Amino acid sequence: MIVSWNWLTEYVRLDMNVEELGERLTLSGLNLESISDVGGDLAIDVEVTSNRSDCLCHVGVAREIAALHGKRLAIPDPRLAEKGKPVAELTSVAVEAPELCSRFTARVVSGVKVGESPWWLRKRLETIGVRPVSNIVDVTNYVMFECGQPLHAYDLDLLEGRRLIVRRSRPGETIKAINNRVYEVGPDMLVIADAARPVGLAGVMGGAETEIRDTTRTVLIEAARFDPIAVRRASRALGLHSPSSFRFERPIDPEATMWASRRCAELILQTAGGTLHPGVIDRDATKPRSTVIRMRSNAVERVLGIPVDPVLARDILARLGLRQTAEDAESTSYEPPSWRPDLEREIDLVEEVGRVHGYDSVPQDRAIALVSTAVAPRERIEAQVRETLAALGFDEAVTYSLVEERLAAPLGAPDGPALRIEHQSRKRESYLRRAIAPSLLVARAHNEARGRGEAELFELAQVYLPRGDALPDQPPRVSLVSGRGFREMKGVVETLAARLHCAERVTARPAELELLERGRSAELWLGADLLGHVGEISSRSRAEFDLKGPCSTAELALEVLEAHARPVPLLRPPGLQPAVARDLSLVLERDRPWSELEQTVVEAAGAILEAVEYLDTFRGAGMSEAEESVHFGMIFRHLERTLTGEEVERAVEAVVAACHRRLGARLRA
Repeated sequence: MIVSWNWLTEYVRLDMNVEELGERLTLSGLNLESISDVGGDLAIDVEVTSNRSDCLCHVGVAREIAALHGKRLAIPDPRLAEKGKPVAELTSVAVEAPELCSRFTARVVSGVKVGESPWWLRKRLETIGVRPVSNIVDVTNYVMFECGQPLHAYDLDLLEGRRLIVRRSRPGETIKAINNRVYEVGPDMLVIADAARPVGLAGVMGGAETEIRDTTRTVLIEAARFDPIAVRRASRALGLHSPSSFRFERPIDPEATMWASRRCAELILQTAGGTLHPGVIDRDATKPRSTVIRMRSNAVERVLGIPVDPVLARDILARLGLRQTAEDAESTSYEPPSWRPDLEREIDLVEEVGRVHGYDSVPQDRAIALVSTAVAPRERIEAQVRETLAALGFDEAVTYSLVEERLAAPLGAPDGPALRIEHQSRKRESYLRRAIAPSLLVARAHNEARGRGEAELFELAQVYLPRGDALPDQPPRVSLVSGRGFREMKGVVETLAARLHCAERVTARPAELELLERGRSAELWLGADLLGHVGEISSRSRAEFDLKGPCSTAELALEVLEAHARPVPLLRPPGLQPAVARDLSLVLERDRPWSELEQTVVEAAGAILEAVEYLDTFRGAGMSEAEESVHFGMIFRHLERTLTGEEVERAVEAVVAACHRRLGARLRA
């Protein structure tokens, strides 16, 4: 935001040098970018943060200077001389979308003479980098940069029906803006229309067909408030940005609208002559804002670490426009001014006192009390997941939640179409993802294309699952991509569960997922809860993602891991008795899931079974085309004594019998 030194002197006395002013503004939050001389005036460029839209004007910056230096603020009081027909007899305004336009005012000045602006007006606009156009247009720009409220002036005689309608756009409508480009108005954009066609894009830019020209004699002055989100969407959708849209995309002081309308009319009468018609059309649907903030007596010292005189603190807040509403021994209540919607909580008031009092007055060695807090369970689980996966050779990635439509599909069962977000910063990526794995596959392909094919990636993030008209579910997930095979990826998940000391075992069940290879993918369960999915990327999917080599992925529900994790692990002493190993090769129906065989073995072997491990699969001699031999190993151990051979043999025979009974298996000859 560029402000003029000479212009600021209209509102506040500047008896300090510009360097001192710039340093004070910087320390208070308006960072000084530059100071330049423009024809004898000083152009001061300050950075205005997004929450301080009240400082996007000279009055706002002057208000800050007055508060910082304890000076009196002088804001002009427009004085209007009205005569002639009432404005209601000359024009009318209808607001058909009050949810997008909370206030719309209109005044009419007739008999104006359009020409060059006076020297002082041109000079002030040129200092801040605005090109003068004509007295009428220059006045609307001047008032916007004076108070932060954008305005627009119409040639009333060029409005069909001599009226304005604030409405949503209709299919196929176009508008020629004052930059002489024609825009196709998108669906549901807010437009200002006359009786025949749109004559302005609400909050963005006016139309060329009704703009002020040399022949204009009757001017309609618009001052309005539009929904910031609607303005932002329209501006980005059309790629059309203006000083007006920049301000309308942020909160506008609701009490500035009428003042700006009166000020604009006053200056038009001064610079272009004419007659201001009595009255104003005011379509006001503004909802009153009644915010009262309670600040405790010890809040400032507790946060800043230094004592601030309560009288001084109250004086600072009063200089900033806050009105004291109540006071007792414990606290004081304040009502923020209309131009400060960012003040909502006690800490906001503490910040105001601190920045005006001066953060530079806080000693560097001042001790500030620290209070230890317990780590939340979710944070602890996330930290352990990151530590474990890093130890297993994975690198953490951060990818966008907004993706192309093809990357928005879930890994599991479809749950309705992905949510689409209307925005223009990344036009192709407009869907909220329902799985993280596709984003990581894109990242892996990107690494492969640059010679980093060994990139093993994981990410912890939320996914977005639609719930009809309600807000989407946003469950946290952890996803991995790797060049390892199915068994290794399943082992990574099992290691992760073991590191979190989950009581239940991770089991796998066959699953057919579009992204993954059939027969090399599975659902993962932790006890009775679905943990997620794991599998190798199918050849078709590898081609779609431009992956050069084999790749696997896993995606897990972090909430399930958290629910089954043991914060304090239960330890038991290592087995001191000797273990006994046995291998079996069983012939089963081809493609029988290993999980079924594993579960049968565990249940049949009894308490002395310590572990069971898949070794390999054989297909060929001695078996039909529909059969295969699965080779697996078992470890037996008793915790208190040495097992006998007979005990182990009975357990093995029980396993063989159970596998034959449940799965139709037989020992391989």
